[in-house]
Amino acid sequence: MATPEGLGSAEPERDCPICSRLVAFRAEIRANEPSWHAAPVHSFGDPDARLLIVGLAPGMRGANRTGRPFTGDWAGDLLYDTLDRFGFSRGRYAADPNDGLVLRDCMITNAVRCVPPQNKPVGAEINACRPFLANRIASLGRLTHLLTLGRIAHDSAVRALGHRPSAAPFGHGASSKLQNYHIFSSYHCSRYNTNTGRLTPEMFDQVFDALRSSLDA
Repeated sequence: MATPEGLGSAEPERDCPICSRLVAFRAEIRANEPSWHAAPVHSFGDPDARLLIVGLAPGMRGANRTGRPFTGDWAGDLLYDTLDRFGFSRGRYAADPNDGLVLRDCMITNAVRCVPPQNKPVGAEINACRPFLANRIASLGRLTHLLTLGRIAHDSAVRALGHRPSAAPFGHGASSKLQNYHIFSSYHCSRYNTNTGRLTPEMFDQVFDALRSSLDA
């Protein structure tokens, strides 16, 4: 693991050198797919957001290809459709970072900013990327709510707030309060989870219903 400059930043540099395995994987992707983003994916959304959504990592053919979180794959189709219906976006999502979509009162980021092999980051990579997540949280002056998608993203977000995961246990539809933040959690909106029935659109809506009610209160 290298030590990068600018670790106080909320976003890694394009050629972030921290994780050697991810650096090598990025280089392999760039060689095979020169038109792809194939770099750390920066957060997307409203800098005045009260809600921060934390995913796991860029999808291989989604954000890793397009350069915008949850853009270009099934997980993004479900997430952005849900955000639209609950009033967190303006414009039409077209699975393209140039589609003109704007998020309202919401920002999306990932616990790990580079695509990992087989979509599975290792513990050292999650830990190494956590300062970017912590700085992103700290940068949002109006932030009151977090939605974590999956256990790894959830536990990393809780650790980024300075707590052990046991302080806010993960569970689909669970909610906790740490410091001044309300944390809601959901199973990840991946195609695997929806295909197996672990997460249905109705279950995802229930989480957003609770989240929307909490924000509006």
